Amino acid sequence: MFPTSDECRYGSSVSKQVAKVIDAIDKSGVAYQLTPMGTVIETQSMKEALAIIELAYEQLQECDRVYSSLKFDIRKNTKNRLKTKIVSVEKTLNRKINH
Repeated sequence: MFPTSDECRYGSSVSKQVAKVIDAIDKSGVAYQLTPMGTVIETQSMKEALAIIELAYEQLQECDRVYSSLKFDIRKNTKNRLKTKIVSVEKTLNRKINH
């Protein structure tokens, strides 16, 4: 999620606005992982996930236009998937990976 309108960007940079979103996610207490090209969150329910998305969007409310790209991977009765998915791949490869 980032602004595309000129009043919320500094040239081509959107890091100041993205930092607002990440700060709100960080303070929310949900598990998340920031990557160079997006942020992954892990919640216990769709309702909680949508609340985090709404919280993130609220951080950019002064922007006329905001771009968002969402993906959902829903698997019941699992936790800590941000870490266990990587562990599963490492186990399959029989080695640690650089992540």
